[in-house]
Amino acid sequence: MKTILLVFSCSLLLLSCGDSKPTKVLPKDLDSLIMLYPDSVDLLVKRGNNFIKTYKYDKAMADGAKAFRLDSLNADARLLFADALNNRPERSQQDIAAAQRHYKYLLKKQQKNTKVLVGLASTYSQQMDFDRSFQYINQALKINPRYRDAYVMKGSNYLFLNKPDLAKSSYETAVQQDPSFYEAYLMLGSIYQAENNVICIEYYKTAAQLRPKDPDVLFSLAYAQQVFNKPDEALLTYRKMIQIDTAYHQALNQIGVIKQHNYNQIDSAIYFYNSAITTEPTFVEAYHNLGTCYEAKGDLTRALQSYAKALKYDPNFKLSRDRADKLKYAR
Repeated sequence: MKTILLVFSCSLLLLSCGDSKPTKVLPKDLDSLIMLYPDSVDLLVKRGNNFIKTYKYDKAMADGAKAFRLDSLNADARLLFADALNNRPERSQQDIAAAQRHYKYLLKKQQKNTKVLVGLASTYSQQMDFDRSFQYINQALKINPRYRDAYVMKGSNYLFLNKPDLAKSSYETAVQQDPSFYEAYLMLGSIYQAENNVICIEYYKTAAQLRPKDPDVLFSLAYAQQVFNKPDEALLTYRKMIQIDTAYHQALNQIGVIKQHNYNQIDSAIYFYNSAITTEPTFVEAYHNLGTCYEAKGDLTRALQSYAKALKYDPNFKLSRDRADKLKYAR
């Protein structure tokens, strides 16, 4: 990367001092640079790490694998490759074991690299070896007591071990180190919500303030508001979501639920359930909810048709099976 930047600087300097006009404008964004220099390990690593930060693990995997293939001695390329293997959703046990080997290799050369230590801890967590996972987490914290990701990893371990109080403490410490870390607020919200504690809404609100245009964050907040009987607030939040992502079918469905069950506005509920189905034609819950609306209106034929649609896409969906059976026997 330094070589490329140096070439760019020299080129710009020569162009500014010489009499000739520049023949081309040099690109500034990573994608364009990689188009020009497809075998630049530094550029691939930089873009891959950006993908990791935004949870685009498949893209990170592609850049990490290529960078590592081009230069297996490059520590940054190896670390990116390990992180991608270790974090992508479809990872296998073989991927986790491979990531673990890469982290161990790096740790021999960089014994105080906290990122490597926590990455290694993560592989042991996924292998259910929590003692060893905590060992590497604590090693990272001895090096840097303020390392946010170590506390996040601790929290994840405690959640899996069904120790929610310790998990909450770890996530709270994580946001103390990094108050902009919205993911920890989401985790704290989900823990408190599982405990049926209305304080979860405050954590979700903080996450939403940090990520006001993230529909997934807003959905967490809206659903908590709905669960804790704040339908007006929930509707406002769901509508904000729809403005950001008009195809968010879960939000459309939940607006229908509120219209149906909180306000008894059946026709309005039907509209939103149909909107959800238009967006996601296999959305089982929306078909079931639509069926209950038609039942409430006394239109048993359409109710049965809606339940049949739900069962078409999920034959084991018990709620629709029970309602359909009851209506058939009643006719």
